[in-house]
Amino acid sequence: MSRQTSERQGPLTDIRVIEMGQLIAGPFCGQLFADMGADVIKVEPPGKGDPMRTWGREGYPLWWKVCARNKRCITANLREEEGQNIIKQLVREADFVLENFRPGTMERWGLSYEDLKKINPKIIMIRVSGYGQTGPYSKRPGYASVGEAMGGVRYLMGDPDRKPSRAGISLGDTLAATYATVGALAALHHREKTGEGQVIDASIYESVLTVMESLISEHTVEGFTRERSGSYLPAIAPSNIYDGSDGMVIIAANQDNIFGRMSKAMGMPELKDNPRYATHVARGANQIELDEIISDWAKDKTIADIEELMIESAVPVGKVYRAQDMVKDPHFAAREALVDIPSESHGPIKMQNVFPKMSNTQGEVRWAGPEKLGSHTEEVLTELLDLSPAQIEKLRSSGIV
Repeated sequence: MSRQTSERQGPLTDIRVIEMGQLIAGPFCGQLFADMGADVIKVEPPGKGDPMRTWGREGYPLWWKVCARNKRCITANLREEEGQNIIKQLVREADFVLENFRPGTMERWGLSYEDLKKINPKIIMIRVSGYGQTGPYSKRPGYASVGEAMGGVRYLMGDPDRKPSRAGISLGDTLAATYATVGALAALHHREKTGEGQVIDASIYESVLTVMESLISEHTVEGFTRERSGSYLPAIAPSNIYDGSDGMVIIAANQDNIFGRMSKAMGMPELKDNPRYATHVARGANQIELDEIISDWAKDKTIADIEELMIESAVPVGKVYRAQDMVKDPHFAAREALVDIPSESHGPIKMQNVFPKMSNTQGEVRWAGPEKLGSHTEEVLTELLDLSPAQIEKLRSSGIV
């Protein structure tokens, strides 16, 4: 179980990240670094803070507790020269600068990569945006929903007889942040060999595009365009959600040998030899009727009974989980996938733990996102910039921090 501590653990304890920007895409990248032990200094505007501080059900901005965990949060007015100078001084001893403003914003503030490279030639700048730093759309404001649509995933989500759905999470933002982190760590490896910093340009739409499998190739080679198919993938059968008597379950038995085991577990061994279902191609061609057979078999059985039958026959199966299922599940508990973290006003907060797991240098959640705006301003400015209490108070009274 994680504990609230100031001691950083993980593979990146010698790394410092200056995180600017707000909402999800940039901060999730910062969260990944902080989870792995990096010293992430999050910079927020004085008097306002990141809007994530207020997102959530009324009185419960719990998302902030997750996305700002393990970070030292300071304030600085980046629209003023004195605030910009604070960033420039912090960059001297930093490895990464992370931002997700609209392209051109950092340049207007005198904080471009070229500006910062003069201060620290080894700095790596991570830039997350809707459309990237170049191209005709680069200056447009970009949110995850638009990037998901442009990248192709939104069109494919949902049932074919209605408008496209969304995932229910900010998928484009977190994909962009994850790819930004991968690029940043690759740049760190390059820097170790050459001493050179560089810019990581991660766009939301391209991050979505990257996970779209053979979508483009199918269109350009075959003239085929994928369409929405609801809860299953066309021609991949059986692999769907089925209703039991007390909930929903996913059964995935689209390989020939697994389908044979599934047929036997259902008490219908003849299905595997039926020409309509005997091969992957045949099952795909007769997907709808096969799903109807399985649905009819499952409807009177409990999820527990279905799982037991399938697991005994080595058929992939699983309940469709909600949060209440996760917090009770013994596998989540055994792997410490969830962790209780103290908070300032809500008591212990349960949230997802650091991932992935590492055998020698595991990171940990040390504290939840701090509630007080600028919680670590004095600490960071004293420790890293050697400012006196009088100097910090002067900056505070002038609205710079």
